[in-house]
This record gives sequence, structure tokens and C-alpha cells, in this order.
Amino acid sequence: MHHANYYYGHAHVLARYAGLADPMHPPRIQGYLQHGWNIGDGLAPGVPFVPGSKLFVWSEQTRRRAWSQGRRDVIAVGSPFAYLLEMEEAKATETTREGSIFYPFHGWEGQQVMGSHQRLIDELKAHESGPITACLYWNEYNVKAIRKLYEKAGFRVISHGYRGFWWRDHDRDFLLRQLVELRRHKRVISNRLTSAIWYGLLAGCQAAVYGDPMVLEDADLTFGGEPRLERQWPEVYGYDPDPIVGRELARSELGADLLAPPEELRVHLGWNIDYPVRARELDTSI
Repeated sequence: MHHANYYYGHAHVLARYAGLADPMHPPRIQGYLQHGWNIGDGLAPGVPFVPGSKLFVWSEQTRRRAWSQGRRDVIAVGSPFAYLLEMEEAKATETTREGSIFYPFHGWEGQQVMGSHQRLIDELKAHESGPITACLYWNEYNVKAIRKLYEKAGFRVISHGYRGFWWRDHDRDFLLRQLVELRRHKRVISNRLTSAIWYGLLAGCQAAVYGDPMVLEDADLTFGGEPRLERQWPEVYGYDPDPIVGRELARSELGADLLAPPEELRVHLGWNIDYPVRARELDTSI
């Protein structure tokens, strides 16, 4: 299993949905699972790829882009977040939503983000009403100076956890923690169009993308970068985009309409042989 398949507990979410008896220790996925929303072929630029391996992407449009890049073993299965929402829908209690949750564009182990968090804070305070939660990615959360800027501004500051790296320290509850937070807020905001915006829309938030998009150190612009994002998805940009239009886009981008049933998902991921499933899954297949 490629180590990125574990990011954010994705393999664990899919194992739970697929009905495996031990979802906390998912078996090897027979291929590469898209680990974040992107405007390319589902893989991060420069990811080494074993020819002939399957690529499991979130949406049909990503599958088509991958095909145009020469990928042939590509299957659109839907995003792990959409599967999680499907499992947690019955447990959702409509608590009173209030305020906004803000996800600033972030860096990672190999690249840092350059830009002014203070400018983002000022713009948020000028346009958002109610309490604001700043959700920092672990990379920025661990920088005390950045965290203090948001705390000083009166924001509630949190992090959903560590996504994991090279098969270590994966937070299996990352997506669940994110879903709980999104359901607490009326609005989800970011200074770039990212996975969090689509997740928020699918979870019932109004979404808005505005503010300095910042610059990623040594960014790979193979697929068009930030200019393409605003050009292709203008419907989610600005201070008050239409949430109904945004939610339909989110369903498409996250593959919420093409989720596989448990049995089919097990076949796709190579989990249909020698991996025990929960008894109720066995019962439903009789």
C-alpha cells in the first residue's frame, strides 16, 4: 500500500464502509488512492507511479483528466469523506450552527507557504459575522508565531490532527473530527479552493473562497495553479457565493453520487479475498 493511501485515515474510512472486520488495520489497497482534491489526474505532481497499477480517484472528471494524461487503469470510486458522510448521516444531530471556520492555505513537509496571515485575519474580521474558528494544518499549527496571530485576533484555534507520513502517525479520526467541526459552523472559508471547501459544502455549510491565496514555495504549476482554480470554479469565489450551486459542485467533485456499495468497493480495492468482513455484511450478501 502506498503510504499516501493512509493519509487522513482514508484507508480506515474505506475499510469501515466496506465492512471489514478490523477497519482499524486496513489491508493493502491494490493501487493508488487519491488523497486530496486536485485539478490534475488525482496524483500529486511528481509522485512515482508503478506502471500498470490502478489509480482510484474521487470523481468522473478526475478520471477523464487522468485518461487524458495517459493513465488507463483509473477507477472513479468517490472520496473517503463522501463515504464517511454516508455512514455518519444517521448520527447527525442538527445542532445550532454558528460562525465560520477558516482553513488557511497550508504547506507540508517539503514546501512552505509564503504570505501574510495578518492580512487574512483582517479581511475575515471585516466580512464574517459571529465567532470564527481558525483550523490550522499541523504544519502551521506547530509554528507558535502563526498560531498566536489567530489567538490574538480572538479566533478559536484548532487543528484536526496529523495526516501521517511514510506509514507513521496517521490520525485515523482526522476526517471524523473535521466533519464534526464543519457541522458546528454556518460557513467554511478558505483563501484557496481546496478539499476543505468541498467538504464543508457537502456537510451543509455555505462556502466562500476569498483573500490572498498565498504562494507555495517551489510550486508545481503543471495543471494551472491558482489562476485556473478561480477561472474554472468561479461559483465558490467571493464573499457570499450561492450555497445551492456550490453543494451541487461539491457532490460532483467529491464523487458523492457514485459511491460503490460495500461488496463492490472490496472488489475494487482488492479486499474481496481472504479478508474477513463483519457478520452483518455476510448476511446481506446471502
